[in-house]
Amino acid sequence: MDRLKILVVDDESRMRKLVKDFLLKNNYDVLEAEDGSAALDIFFEQKDIALVILDVMMPKVDGWEVCREIREYSTVPIIMLTAKTDERDELQGFQMGVDEYISKPFSPKILVARVEAILRRTNQVSLDEIMEVGGIQLNKAAHIVIIDNKTIDLSYKEFELLTYFMENKGIALSREKILNNVWNYDYFGDARTIDTHVKKLRSKMGEKGDLIKTIWGMGYKFEAE
Repeated sequence: MDRLKILVVDDESRMRKLVKDFLLKNNYDVLEAEDGSAALDIFFEQKDIALVILDVMMPKVDGWEVCREIREYSTVPIIMLTAKTDERDELQGFQMGVDEYISKPFSPKILVARVEAILRRTNQVSLDEIMEVGGIQLNKAAHIVIIDNKTIDLSYKEFELLTYFMENKGIALSREKILNNVWNYDYFGDARTIDTHVKKLRSKMGEKGDLIKTIWGMGYKFEAE
């Protein structure tokens, strides 16, 4: 199994190095960002980050804003680091979807133990997190799609759309049903956006794109053995 990738975000290089060294010793791959803006660039470029360790107080874009941006698109586990011990900060973090909250100074060994516990609980690959249908392997935890041993680069919505198709293999899905489940009920745009995303998804899937069948006047069906 590939090593899980962790993004460490802190404007203090000494702190990043300390955390990185301990994570490397425990067989994780580590990416670093010195501020929130760089963190967001790395997170959305990589697409397979398993966990984010995020400092609160940073220049340009602070930890709260990074957390908010990530939570718009992903449920990846987030550990927040802070020099403060204010209960209101902790409550704010948990309300925003933070998985763990650690105050500085902390023991790197304890941090690694928390990382391992969170990954076991939320992000380690389990049987229901991986689907294999029609020669397509989809890892929901890591947001990875593999076709013919090659990783396919999908946008967030394309990934969600393919997941929904694979979970409903052989079922005719109306555009309205797809909108409600993939775009959610708060989407008020044109249902034709589905057709656009399906077209792009099929193109990226190559020959496997033919598994997504068009049902004229209704919607789509994913057909695979």
